[in-house]
Amino acid sequence: MDNKKKIQKINRIGVTFFSIFLLLVLLSVIFSGTSSLMPSNKSERVNLSQAIRYIRTNPVKEIIVRPEVIDITLSSGKHLIAKKESSASFLEILKNFGFTPEQISQLNLKVGDNNSFNFWMGVLLPIILPLLFFVWLFYYFMKRSSKGAMQMFSFSRANIKLFNKDKNRVTFKDVAGLKEAKEEMKEIVDFLKHPKKFQDLGARIPRGVLLMGAPGSGKTLLARAVAGEANVPFFHMSGSEFVEMFVGIGASRVRDAFATAKKASPSILFIDEIDAIGRVRGAGIGGGQDEREQTLNQILVEMDGFDRNTRVIVMAATNRPDILDPALLRPGRFDRRIVLDLPNIKDREDILFIHCRDKHLDTKVNLREIAERTPGFSGADLANLVNEAAILSARRGKTNISQQEFLESIEKVMLGPERKSRILTTQEKNITAYHEAGHALVSALLPDTAQVRKVSIIARGRAGGYTMRMPQEEKYMKTRSEFMNELCVLLGGYVAEEIQFKEMSTGAANDLKEASGIARSIVTKYGMDKKIGPVSFGKAEDLVFLGKEISTRKNYSEETAAKIDKEIEKILKNSYKRTKVLLKKNKEKLDRIAKALFKKETLEKEEFENLIKEKK
Repeated sequence: MDNKKKIQKINRIGVTFFSIFLLLVLLSVIFSGTSSLMPSNKSERVNLSQAIRYIRTNPVKEIIVRPEVIDITLSSGKHLIAKKESSASFLEILKNFGFTPEQISQLNLKVGDNNSFNFWMGVLLPIILPLLFFVWLFYYFMKRSSKGAMQMFSFSRANIKLFNKDKNRVTFKDVAGLKEAKEEMKEIVDFLKHPKKFQDLGARIPRGVLLMGAPGSGKTLLARAVAGEANVPFFHMSGSEFVEMFVGIGASRVRDAFATAKKASPSILFIDEIDAIGRVRGAGIGGGQDEREQTLNQILVEMDGFDRNTRVIVMAATNRPDILDPALLRPGRFDRRIVLDLPNIKDREDILFIHCRDKHLDTKVNLREIAERTPGFSGADLANLVNEAAILSARRGKTNISQQEFLESIEKVMLGPERKSRILTTQEKNITAYHEAGHALVSALLPDTAQVRKVSIIARGRAGGYTMRMPQEEKYMKTRSEFMNELCVLLGGYVAEEIQFKEMSTGAANDLKEASGIARSIVTKYGMDKKIGPVSFGKAEDLVFLGKEISTRKNYSEETAAKIDKEIEKILKNSYKRTKVLLKKNKEKLDRIAKALFKKETLEKEEFENLIKEKK
């Protein structure tokens, strides 16, 4: 196989040189043909005696006398060139040849400078210029050929980039929230700046730092802050840049990346989206030629093999830590695993403040209220929210961003833009109004549920209408009673349609899907069902080539499966009955909300609360 490649390479070089040769021959032919078509205006070289004879016997148009050359132009158009000694005077030469002063005065004599250089250039340029052109053409083709060869030899080099501190510098002050994560990263920066303080106590620098968190939680931003704070070289590249279709290229690029970082040590090497090459091994798919596995093996060796290097810190980011290989996560490789949570309300307010620093805000903008309305938003979502508000303000011709633009942008980020062009029939609009009124009313009547902020029957994204609910306080755990109340809220639209119209529409499809998922999790995942008991059912499929937990397989019998299905059905039916009783009891309120929605299409928090108050 190698000999075949060498032969192909030699053939390619031969074809290239042959093409150059043909091109040169063609250009020579074209040049010679062009020169032959041009009118001839050659000068005749004569000696001094012949020149004097021509002057004596032929009418002379012009004689230009130069120190070493005499240019004679006859009236017939013939051009003569004769050489003379530079010390000899041409007038004396004419007198010596018998010319009288009257004859000399009749000659059109002119004195010129030394034109020998111009003369020789006129002779040599027609030869030199084509030769220079051919040399340049040959050099150009050789350069192209060598560039292709260099690209072939640099194919296994890593596309590693050095962070430029002076361009778009980010520091820890530009990262809001993430207090614990920033403290961990500040320690890494401090170790690189002042290693002796730690080494005197016998502390060892961590070899690897793994940033884990949901998409948009600030992993790459925190890495950029480390690069901005640390006074050491910061190299970065993506995990997908290691892997190619050719076996061994990924491992070679890993070696090259670590070699580059070691030369600049102490340094930091940041690998973004490391799950592209760090997935669990052992599926056996691809055998020993699996490019991804070879790349991962090389990373493991470089981080903590026989040749240990404590002067390079490897930072990596992923939002799929569950699929990473255990060998990559063991101490000695990624010693520190830092979890980046989604921001709480205080952190969201700080993040909004950072993103609004270069924006023109109205004096009445309340960032706290915006933070309250954005639970579950990541830092990237909040940045997008501020940008959408700025775009909306510019579209409306405003010079400042007001609170209204922020509130409208929240709904756009969550659900998509308004689809006012989607015109509903009167019947569809009435069904949607009762559906959303059912969701909102059940949420308002049941305890431990999110507070209703807005109800609308204007389509956004794929939703025909929506009920915006915000929790009164952020929670990280849920109880069984909260889950049961949530099921009633999800079934509120379905039951409201049934009560009012005696039939159901397809608008509740997504609600039923979500409710069924919650009910199944109550039974099989959280062990909250009284009859089944505290047991977790279902085992994740360990399919490396598809991704871990892409599906689950049953680890229980068919009899147990039937019991699980029966309990799920029981939970959903009980929630349905509870919701139906609640809405029938408050049918008057349901009607008031639905009619107001049908008329106004959107109800804010205050309007909704006024509608559900008991009439005196």
